[in-house]
Amino acid sequence: MKTPFLVALAAAIPVALAAQAAPGACTHRGTAEQIAKRPSPLDSAQVAVAGGTIKVCYGRPSLRGRTMIGGENPYGQPWRLGANEPTRLYVPFAAEVAGVRVEPGTYSLYVVPTATAWEVHVNKAVDRWGIPIDEKVMAQDVGKGTVPVETLAQPVEELTMQLVAGPPAELVVEWATVRVRIPITKTG
Repeated sequence: MKTPFLVALAAAIPVALAAQAAPGACTHRGTAEQIAKRPSPLDSAQVAVAGGTIKVCYGRPSLRGRTMIGGENPYGQPWRLGANEPTRLYVPFAAEVAGVRVEPGTYSLYVVPTATAWEVHVNKAVDRWGIPIDEKVMAQDVGKGTVPVETLAQPVEELTMQLVAGPPAELVVEWATVRVRIPITKTG
């Protein structure tokens, strides 16, 4: 029989480990077995820019016949930009992300999509589950910027992110028939 103390301790270990991880490390809640059973796999991308490495960590949901952006993730409503934990972006230097000035560190990203542009929110709340994006989460926004939507000729089944060296560097997000390019510019 598990005591409440042991249950609480087991739940706290992944969060405590995340807090102790190296800068830019992808951290996730749960055991390796629990993470392996998730329907949306984890992924990351990185790129060397201006003497440092920018990294993004995210969950990769699949469409599976669903209409996600503008459907299950309605236009005008916050979306965690992935699955599971929030999408996290690590920048090793002072930068602008979608025009938002940030200091070196790790930030979560979420978006408010429309058919023609995405409002990109850069947020300090990184050690949380991806949803809900409520007033408590929004209160930790560093800022927001807007990027245009490009339409793809061929749909992308699984959410895909890649970091591309610039200048400016870009976080390129593709899913369904949508592509957005989030600029990342070193400022310091």
